[in-house]
Amino acid sequence: MPYGRAGRAGAGVLVAAALTRAGLAALRVTEPGGRRRWERTNFAGRTVGLHTGPAATGAAALVAAGEGPAAGLVVLAAGALGAYDDVAGAGDPRRGFRAHLSALRAGEVTSGAVKLFGISAAGLAAGAALRERPVDRVLAGVVIAGAAHFVNLVDVRPGRAAGTVLVLAAPGLWRGGPGARAASAAAGAALAVLPGDAAGRTMLGDTGAHALGAALGVAVAAGSRRASLAAHAAALVAAAVCGERVSTWARSLV
Repeated sequence: MPYGRAGRAGAGVLVAAALTRAGLAALRVTEPGGRRRWERTNFAGRTVGLHTGPAATGAAALVAAGEGPAAGLVVLAAGALGAYDDVAGAGDPRRGFRAHLSALRAGEVTSGAVKLFGISAAGLAAGAALRERPVDRVLAGVVIAGAAHFVNLVDVRPGRAAGTVLVLAAPGLWRGGPGARAASAAAGAALAVLPGDAAGRTMLGDTGAHALGAALGVAVAAGSRRASLAAHAAALVAAAVCGERVSTWARSLV
C-alpha cells in the first residue's frame, strides 16, 4: 500500500481512538440519567460500565462519515438502535433473531425485533447511497446489517467484540481507497476501548457492538467489487442463521 494511503489510514485510526477516549471521559463525568443507567452485570457477575458503547458509536460515526453522510448515519443508527435494546431489553434472556421473530409471530414486539428491522432498514438505505447498481445496493445493505449483527454475536466475553473488529478492519486499512475511512473508524474506536473491555471493566453492549459492526460493513460495502460483496453477504447471512454456534465459538476463544 502506498505510504500516503497508509498515513491517512493511520491518522483515521488515531482520530477515532482519540474521539472515543474523549467521549468516554465525558460520559463518565456526566452519566446522563444517573449511574445506574450506565451499569450492567457481566457474565462473571461483575458490575461494568456501558460508557464505551456510546463513546465508540459517536467517534466511529464521525470518522466513517468521511465515506459520505450515509456511512456516518448508518453507524449512528446502528448504535442508537443498539442503545434502545440495551435499555428496553435489559433482563430479556432471548437472544438471536430467531427468538425475536418467534416472539413477533406470537404478537409480541420485542426490543430485539425493533433493533433487527431497524438496522436492516438502515443498512439497506446506506447501501443504496454507497453503491449505484441495484444488485450492489442490496448486497451492500445486507453486508452492513449483517456485520453489525455479527459483531454483536461475538460480544459474549471480555475483549471478543473489540478484538474481532480490529482483526476484520485490518484488510480495509491495508487496502486503502474507498472504505478505508470506515475501517479506520472501527479500528480506532475498538483500539481505544479494548484495554478496559478485555479486562472486564467495561462493556460495549449492543450500542457499541452494532455501531462498530456497521462501520466494518460500510468498509466492505464501499470498497468491494460485486463478487466480494456477494461472498461477504453470504458469509454474514450464514453466521446469522448459525448465531448460537458463532456465539459459542466466541466464548471458547482464549
